[in-house]
Amino acid sequence: MKNIFEHTSASWVKYSDYEWRTTEDGKEYLLPTKDAMPKPYDPMKDADNLVLAAADIGLMLFHKDSEKAIKEAMRAFACKYGLLGIMTAMPTTAKFIEYEKVYFHKNQIIPAETMDTEEYIGLFFPFRKPDFRKKGLESVWNTNDRMMIALVMTYSIEPQAMVMSFMRDYGEQYAWLASVFRDWAFTLVTATLYYADKDRLDETTLDLYRKGMAAFEGNTPTYHLELREHPTMVWDFHSLFLFTSTLTDEKNPLKICRQCQRPFIAGKADAEFCSPSCREQHRKNKGKK
Repeated sequence: MKNIFEHTSASWVKYSDYEWRTTEDGKEYLLPTKDAMPKPYDPMKDADNLVLAAADIGLMLFHKDSEKAIKEAMRAFACKYGLLGIMTAMPTTAKFIEYEKVYFHKNQIIPAETMDTEEYIGLFFPFRKPDFRKKGLESVWNTNDRMMIALVMTYSIEPQAMVMSFMRDYGEQYAWLASVFRDWAFTLVTATLYYADKDRLDETTLDLYRKGMAAFEGNTPTYHLELREHPTMVWDFHSLFLFTSTLTDEKNPLKICRQCQRPFIAGKADAEFCSPSCREQHRKNKGKK
């Protein structure tokens, strides 16, 4: 993954603890606990482990593990990496607060093509809505929480919606998280099976794999230019969705181990096992047949 989006303005916020809470209409949200402390960090520094953790959760959903186990895995993921940033990932621009309406990429979470901006923001603050008022292109957002004020100042140059997604009252639905992680696992499994069986499958079956992969529509990342040693394109980081790009890494692709069926970052493109022990166990299993 080292060469993917080499220049990225990556900074994210995670809280020390998260919990599941249920709304009156039965929707389950994952959000920071009341006393959890926020911590800014650079997710690119632990990108490989983040991707593996996300793929693990996706495969748990794919294999229909217990909901209890999946929820705990999601909570542990959030404690280590933060929430996904779904609010800024779904719209066509992370600066959607500047507009009266939000327009969406095609996705499995928000079926509508457009939605009122304040209504959309409200979806992510189910228990305590932010003091937010919009007047045309102008918006007013107030908070008396000193910790939240510090976060606002830290990320003052970022889109306002991104900063709002770092607030303590921001949450993401279980159904949304499950949809995202499941989609990522689907692309991983599809890519793994396609290349593993490419030489022995007929063209019709291969075409089904290609169409299945083509159905996955990632979010278009944005960028800006910076004057470094030379003019440099820097990718903007507004959600953890950017890490879906690891599937396209030719030198160190994300794969599924042939033995333990766990995801791993391959040290080389033709690697089939996540570790020497799995390679040896696979050899022994073949010898018993």
